[in-house]
Amino acid sequence: MIASVGMIAVASLALTLGGIAFWVLGVVAALFMMAEWSMLQGADAKTKRMTQFALSVPLALMAPASLILVIHDFFTLGLLVGAAFFVVITTRKPKLALGIIYCGLPVFALMIIRRQDEGILFTLWALSLVWACDIGAFFTGRTLGGPKLAPVISPNKTWSGLIGGVVLASAVAAVLHTQYGLPMRMTLATPVLAVLAQMGDLYESWLKRVAGVKDSGNILPGHGGVMDRLDGLVPVAPVAALLVILPHFYA
Repeated sequence: MIASVGMIAVASLALTLGGIAFWVLGVVAALFMMAEWSMLQGADAKTKRMTQFALSVPLALMAPASLILVIHDFFTLGLLVGAAFFVVITTRKPKLALGIIYCGLPVFALMIIRRQDEGILFTLWALSLVWACDIGAFFTGRTLGGPKLAPVISPNKTWSGLIGGVVLASAVAAVLHTQYGLPMRMTLATPVLAVLAQMGDLYESWLKRVAGVKDSGNILPGHGGVMDRLDGLVPVAPVAALLVILPHFYA
């Protein structure tokens, strides 16, 4: 619990500061995740460093406007795909290359969200719905128990936990809507994104089961690796970014 509070505090501070602070936090998280992904794929130390170097190029272009002259999101997205292609042709390991997208895309999405006029509110929504889903799932599952959600992949997850996570995430979104003006499209989409967060958690559990490990790493006391904490955010962030920028396509 202490580690959880600490991580939320660091993320909240970086979110509030925005700019370079938020970008640096995203870069650090992505590079740690890439190292853990490489470990899960059985890559050696040299290959792990190579994948981190490849990912660092598109991450650099995600820097705020104070560091680079012009932000080109489509070029950055293309470079992210290009980095994954580079890993494929140099290692002949498509699953290893998939980690570039897995680790880089959510950071790219969060940078886009934070740059918006209501960036703090929108990013807080994306982050808090994942946090609330994790908390709600944990305590509801522990309290009520019941049928397992996916016993082969993650024996501890229950259907009651999933429902509890969705309810709490939806409640947080409702508060952000009524008190801070979170747009209705995001509020209504929150239950779906909460389910998506749980699917991201299950996917990472499957990766660990295939690799034969309990945690993706050991850098976070009591939590394992960075992937163990951000697995739910990986699928949520890109979808949240699409919801945020959706009105721009009709402007």
